[in-house]
Amino acid sequence: MAPNGVVPEKGLIVSFGEMLIDFVPTVSGVSLAEAPGFLKAPGGAPANVAIAVTRLGGRSAFVGKLGDDEFGHMLADILKQNGVSGDGICFDQGARTALAFVTLRADGEREFMFYRNPSADMLLTPGELNLDLIRSAKVFHYGSISLIVEPCRSAHLKAMEVAKQAGALLSYDPNLRLPLWPSADEARNQIMSIWDQADVIKVSDVELEFLTGSNKIDDETALSLWRPTSNLKLLLVTLGENGSRYYTKKFRGSVDAFHVNTVDTTGAGDSFVGALLCKFVADPSVLEDESKLREALKFANACGAITTTKKGAIPALPAEADALALIKGAK
Repeated sequence: MAPNGVVPEKGLIVSFGEMLIDFVPTVSGVSLAEAPGFLKAPGGAPANVAIAVTRLGGRSAFVGKLGDDEFGHMLADILKQNGVSGDGICFDQGARTALAFVTLRADGEREFMFYRNPSADMLLTPGELNLDLIRSAKVFHYGSISLIVEPCRSAHLKAMEVAKQAGALLSYDPNLRLPLWPSADEARNQIMSIWDQADVIKVSDVELEFLTGSNKIDDETALSLWRPTSNLKLLLVTLGENGSRYYTKKFRGSVDAFHVNTVDTTGAGDSFVGALLCKFVADPSVLEDESKLREALKFANACGAITTTKKGAIPALPAEADALALIKGAK
């Protein structure tokens, strides 16, 4: 508590990037072509992270561009209903909100089909950024989809630069979506082009394989991503049902997953990231203290696990009590 008796506000986590409508089949285990119908669900990894934070009692804001259409205003309302600040949102009258058709086939593989030609999120310009909002961030979180085309790429780089200058922790989840990139090489090059500036990076096992060209998921492969020129303080590798691994300059290790009845893995990584960033904002020393980091990752793993127990990302994002109950029940 502050000296005057006022409880200080929690640090702000600002998420930058895309928000879109996911269309998911009404039945499970089919290809997009076989699906008899689709349900619309709000999506977009940076937006999922922003809502994951507020569900856990944190403060967050979303920076991005939506179409000035029914779907765009629906998404802005969903952020508002979930307590996420929309001060960084702008609307484009000439482009639609992005759409994605997503399915989990019977073979367990996810299939994506995107409608972005171009979509509003791709047209965000540096001049449209709410720089005061970005400067007020304790954490600035982003992905790589906003690097694919101009002008959004320039807006992304400008936002990162402003956040860094203001002293924010930079959090990066590449969130690889290969169908959106012109080629695999372009995806790899652009994802790595901003690698060295991040303080915290989270990759999945699939992304680790893609970025390193190795089919081994081990410490040596992960540490090959730790470049001498980087600002990196913490590298995280999420392994689904096998938990997560962590790497800092001083220590490394792994934290087990929680076993639940998985229905849909959409948003699990975003829930994990949101939970970890909340823990950092509450106590920045989690990056230097291994015991605190392990506790934070246990909490993040629990949040990720709970998110897989329901369909869709945002409806499944847990409250803090849900995660604590899962942790307590697993002891």
